[in-house]
Amino acid sequence: MTVRIESRENALIKHLTRLSADRKFRRETGEMVGEGGKLLGEALASGAGVHAVLTADGAAVSEDLLHAAERAGAKLYRCPAALLAKVSNVKTPQGIVFSCARPVAGLHALSGARRLMVLEGLQDPGNLGTIMRTADAFALDGLILCEGCVDPTAPKVVRATMGAVFRLPTAAASLAETADFLRELKIPLYAAALSADSVPATQVDLHRAAVLIGNEGRGVTRQAVEQCDGQIIIPMAGRAESLNASVAAAILMYEMSRTGEADA
Repeated sequence: MTVRIESRENALIKHLTRLSADRKFRRETGEMVGEGGKLLGEALASGAGVHAVLTADGAAVSEDLLHAAERAGAKLYRCPAALLAKVSNVKTPQGIVFSCARPVAGLHALSGARRLMVLEGLQDPGNLGTIMRTADAFALDGLILCEGCVDPTAPKVVRATMGAVFRLPTAAASLAETADFLRELKIPLYAAALSADSVPATQVDLHRAAVLIGNEGRGVTRQAVEQCDGQIIIPMAGRAESLNASVAAAILMYEMSRTGEADA
């Protein structure tokens, strides 16, 4: 059954709007908001637990998709397009907005991992979304977000992941907890950092490893380096001193997947 909503004062409208804008609220409720039929399909396929689906009048939304959401336990709602636009986080709404459980877990979810990306202080939503999408493309086992990172379930990040937010195992933990966890798994942690002690990534065995990427402007902190087993750099013949965080991460993830081909 689909419930009709006409007022912006409706509880669901307020709830979805707050989920979109408030990071603390997303953490407290354990929910996030997503937009578009493709992303809803990804959420359902991952078993993320879809709670509510709101569609706009006249929107081209698959009835099969809505039925699948309802069968999975979601409640269906419909509203005027202008009202959904108030909830949407984009200039051109896709006609469907939904809430679901945040796909962010503890470190225990990565206990079987071999190749991981660890992020510290990454604050740009586009960078994080791109890294998550790339990690999914190179079949990394997961991502760990440490101190100072942007929320992986923020709407701008979610859009940039192109659905990878529901496919890539993601955990949130402190750097100290992460380092202890990796030591228990006997997985070395390498910091991507410009340093006299850094060695080219091509000279390091990354087939079973975790790589740490730091803040876009400051890089990896000294405290983080002290938790690592070594430091690596990307060999570059040009004059640029550094790369964009998501570009550097992509190159290193390719190297991780390349050196891990023998495990496949």
